This record gives sequence, C-alpha cells and structure tokens, in this order.
Amino acid sequence: MEDTLQRTGKEITQIYQRHADTIYKVCFMMLRNVVDAEEATQTVFLKLMQTDKAFHDSEHEKAWLIVTARNHCKNMLKNWWRRLRVSWEESDQKQLAEEIKHDEVIDEVLSLPEKYRLPIYLFYYEGYSTKEIADLLSAKEATIRTRLHTGRKLLKLQIGGERHE
Repeated sequence: MEDTLQRTGKEITQIYQRHADTIYKVCFMMLRNVVDAEEATQTVFLKLMQTDKAFHDSEHEKAWLIVTARNHCKNMLKNWWRRLRVSWEESDQKQLAEEIKHDEVIDEVLSLPEKYRLPIYLFYYEGYSTKEIADLLSAKEATIRTRLHTGRKLLKLQIGGERHE
C-alpha cells in the first residue's frame, strides 16, 4: 500500500477553481509579465499535483499555494535570461488591472517595488493579516507592518499627496 496522498482530477480541478486567480495575481505581482505569470501559475499547480501534502482546510491549501508561487517566482527572477529582458510591459499592467476589476490604485500598486507590492496586495486585495503575511513571506511581522506603512506612503505620493475630503 502506498503512503502518498493521491488527488483525483476532480480534487485538483476544485482546488484550481478556488485559487487559480489568486495565485496568478501573486505571480504577476512578482513577475510583472502576463506570460511569465501564467507559466508560473501552471507550474505551481503542477507542483500541487506532484506533492502528497495534506491540507487542513482551504486556507492552509491557499497559503501553501501562495508560498509555493512566491518561491517559484523568486527562482524565476534569479535566472540570467530574465534579468536581460525588459521587465515591464504596459499591456501586461493594463491586462492585470482589468482582471482585478480595475480600481483607482491598482496601477500604482503594480508600480511599487516588489518588497512593498506583494504585502500590499496580500493585505488589501486578499485580506490577509500582517501576521499571516509574515508567515507566508517568511518575514517578521514588524517588517511586514513597516513595508505596508512605507508602501502606503509611496502610494500616497504617487497618487498625488494628501487628499482632503
């Protein structure tokens, strides 16, 4: 008898339907390129099919996928050919903005440096707490709070300073 967990095609499909959009957006936040983000998303779900990891619930499953996506994207960014390419394509930015149901600040979030972009996205668009983000990104909670604070300041400057209402 085999000790590994075997997921059925139906289970993989259900997991994909629950989390593909989030994983794609996490990958895009890091890679800022539609084709690379799509490839990374596919690779993350391929890794899911190959693992025998048992998940406690849907949130554990989602956290595993986000961490796997982040790690895979970091590895992609280390490749020599990636460093030689143009990293930002205007059409990619517009496409993601439309997919995120374009709000007023998504373009500015996408233009933030990576260390601020992903925590801002996970906090405001995915609803994670600073503790959960710290766990996902293997960082201290204080570091995440600082990155969120600095990211918000940068966004405020990009949007045009203080808004008086």
